[in-house]
Amino acid sequence: MTLFGTAGIRGPVATSVTPELALRVGQAAGADGSSFVVGRDGRETGAALAAAVESGLESAGADVERVGEVPTPALAFASRGRRGVMVTASHNPPADNGIKLFVDGEEYDGEGEARVTDRVESGPALADWDAFGDGRDGSVLGPYRDAVAGFVRESVADGAEEPLAGVTVAVDCGNGMASVATPQVLGALGADVRATNANVDGHFPARPSKPTPETLAEFSRFVAASEVDLALAHDGDADRIVVLTPGGDVVHEDTVLAVLAEHYVSESVAPDPVVVTTPNASGRIDERVAAAGGRTERVRLGALHEGIARERAAGDDGTAVAFAAEPWKHVHTAFGGWIDGVASAGVLSALVAREGGLAALRAPVTERPYRKVSVSCPDDAKAPAMATLEERLPEAFPEGVVDTDYGVRVDRPDGSWVLVRPSGTEPYVRLYAEADDVDALVERARDVVEAAVEHAT
Repeated sequence: MTLFGTAGIRGPVATSVTPELALRVGQAAGADGSSFVVGRDGRETGAALAAAVESGLESAGADVERVGEVPTPALAFASRGRRGVMVTASHNPPADNGIKLFVDGEEYDGEGEARVTDRVESGPALADWDAFGDGRDGSVLGPYRDAVAGFVRESVADGAEEPLAGVTVAVDCGNGMASVATPQVLGALGADVRATNANVDGHFPARPSKPTPETLAEFSRFVAASEVDLALAHDGDADRIVVLTPGGDVVHEDTVLAVLAEHYVSESVAPDPVVVTTPNASGRIDERVAAAGGRTERVRLGALHEGIARERAAGDDGTAVAFAAEPWKHVHTAFGGWIDGVASAGVLSALVAREGGLAALRAPVTERPYRKVSVSCPDDAKAPAMATLEERLPEAFPEGVVDTDYGVRVDRPDGSWVLVRPSGTEPYVRLYAEADDVDALVERARDVVEAAVEHAT
């Protein structure tokens, strides 16, 4: 059974993430601990699925605190010292929903997900009739918002109460859970906040939940016509963030990652500060981290928490994971072990205020052209195609350094690179490239990839 993807369980409620499945996942997860917190995003199906999860947890003997509609990072915050379940499909369409599991503020790792999958498959056991757990209502939103604001004040603003005074920030909440968090946090920090689509609506009437340059077109026009210092947009559960310039242009996600990584490494007092990111992340991140005195390590997509644990276990007393991120998703390790778009909004806004604008933050970052291409490949051909590419891609770029840990990546002496990896969810092989002449690099690499796929089929 394939139950968990790269970001929990996710799919259409009508055929996949049904109340029956939610009940079984709750029962399976309930065997892991005695205390859980359960939250959900604003989707129409969220209440029923959260109730099914709660029933499953309690019937397995766990006590449950219900915190209602909250951003995913707020649920993760609430799961510190216990376990948590978030009912959300993140940026998926409104007919979808999903389930994410947390323990002590971090997403379940692969071993934990496999354990739950096995129990769902075999049929989880019920607790004795007199050992069922209890449920109660709770609230985490206020403490979470206060904690984010406090973290920004201490980590960026030297304790200033309103570090965003005089700063105007536009925020597109996308009718998602950022509506109850990001404008409030930025306002508490002193910003003049221009919030749009800031009511929670599970139909996502304003735009699709996934924030992209295309779905943010109307917001971009609003920003360009306004006088703002920074613009931000979130997905449905507020773990992702997109940054726009005062002119309404979307800033490349790896530039945002590079800015945050350099900040955290610069502020770290550890002798060996590490930034964990993913194989598809730009070399601009490595450059800024190295300039700040740190090093970059990579882990597979969707496994930042595993990469953090790996680096902490492998390092010595001087090693510290200063930051971890993949495109659009940031783990502020000094704040917590979860992906947090609300914290990103606060930290980025404070950096803009401190450094005198977004342009000043971006100035040190070398922004080479970046491309991502999908090459059709049947699922059963992915493994043989990748085996062929381990040989043929390095042959096509003999001057490069090859890494085959997470796909096949070739880093070239001029700072350009190419990566090929199989999609974990769709019938594609993904090709990523970054170079001054990226079109030529992509064309050259794509020929190699298509030949490998043809050979595998």
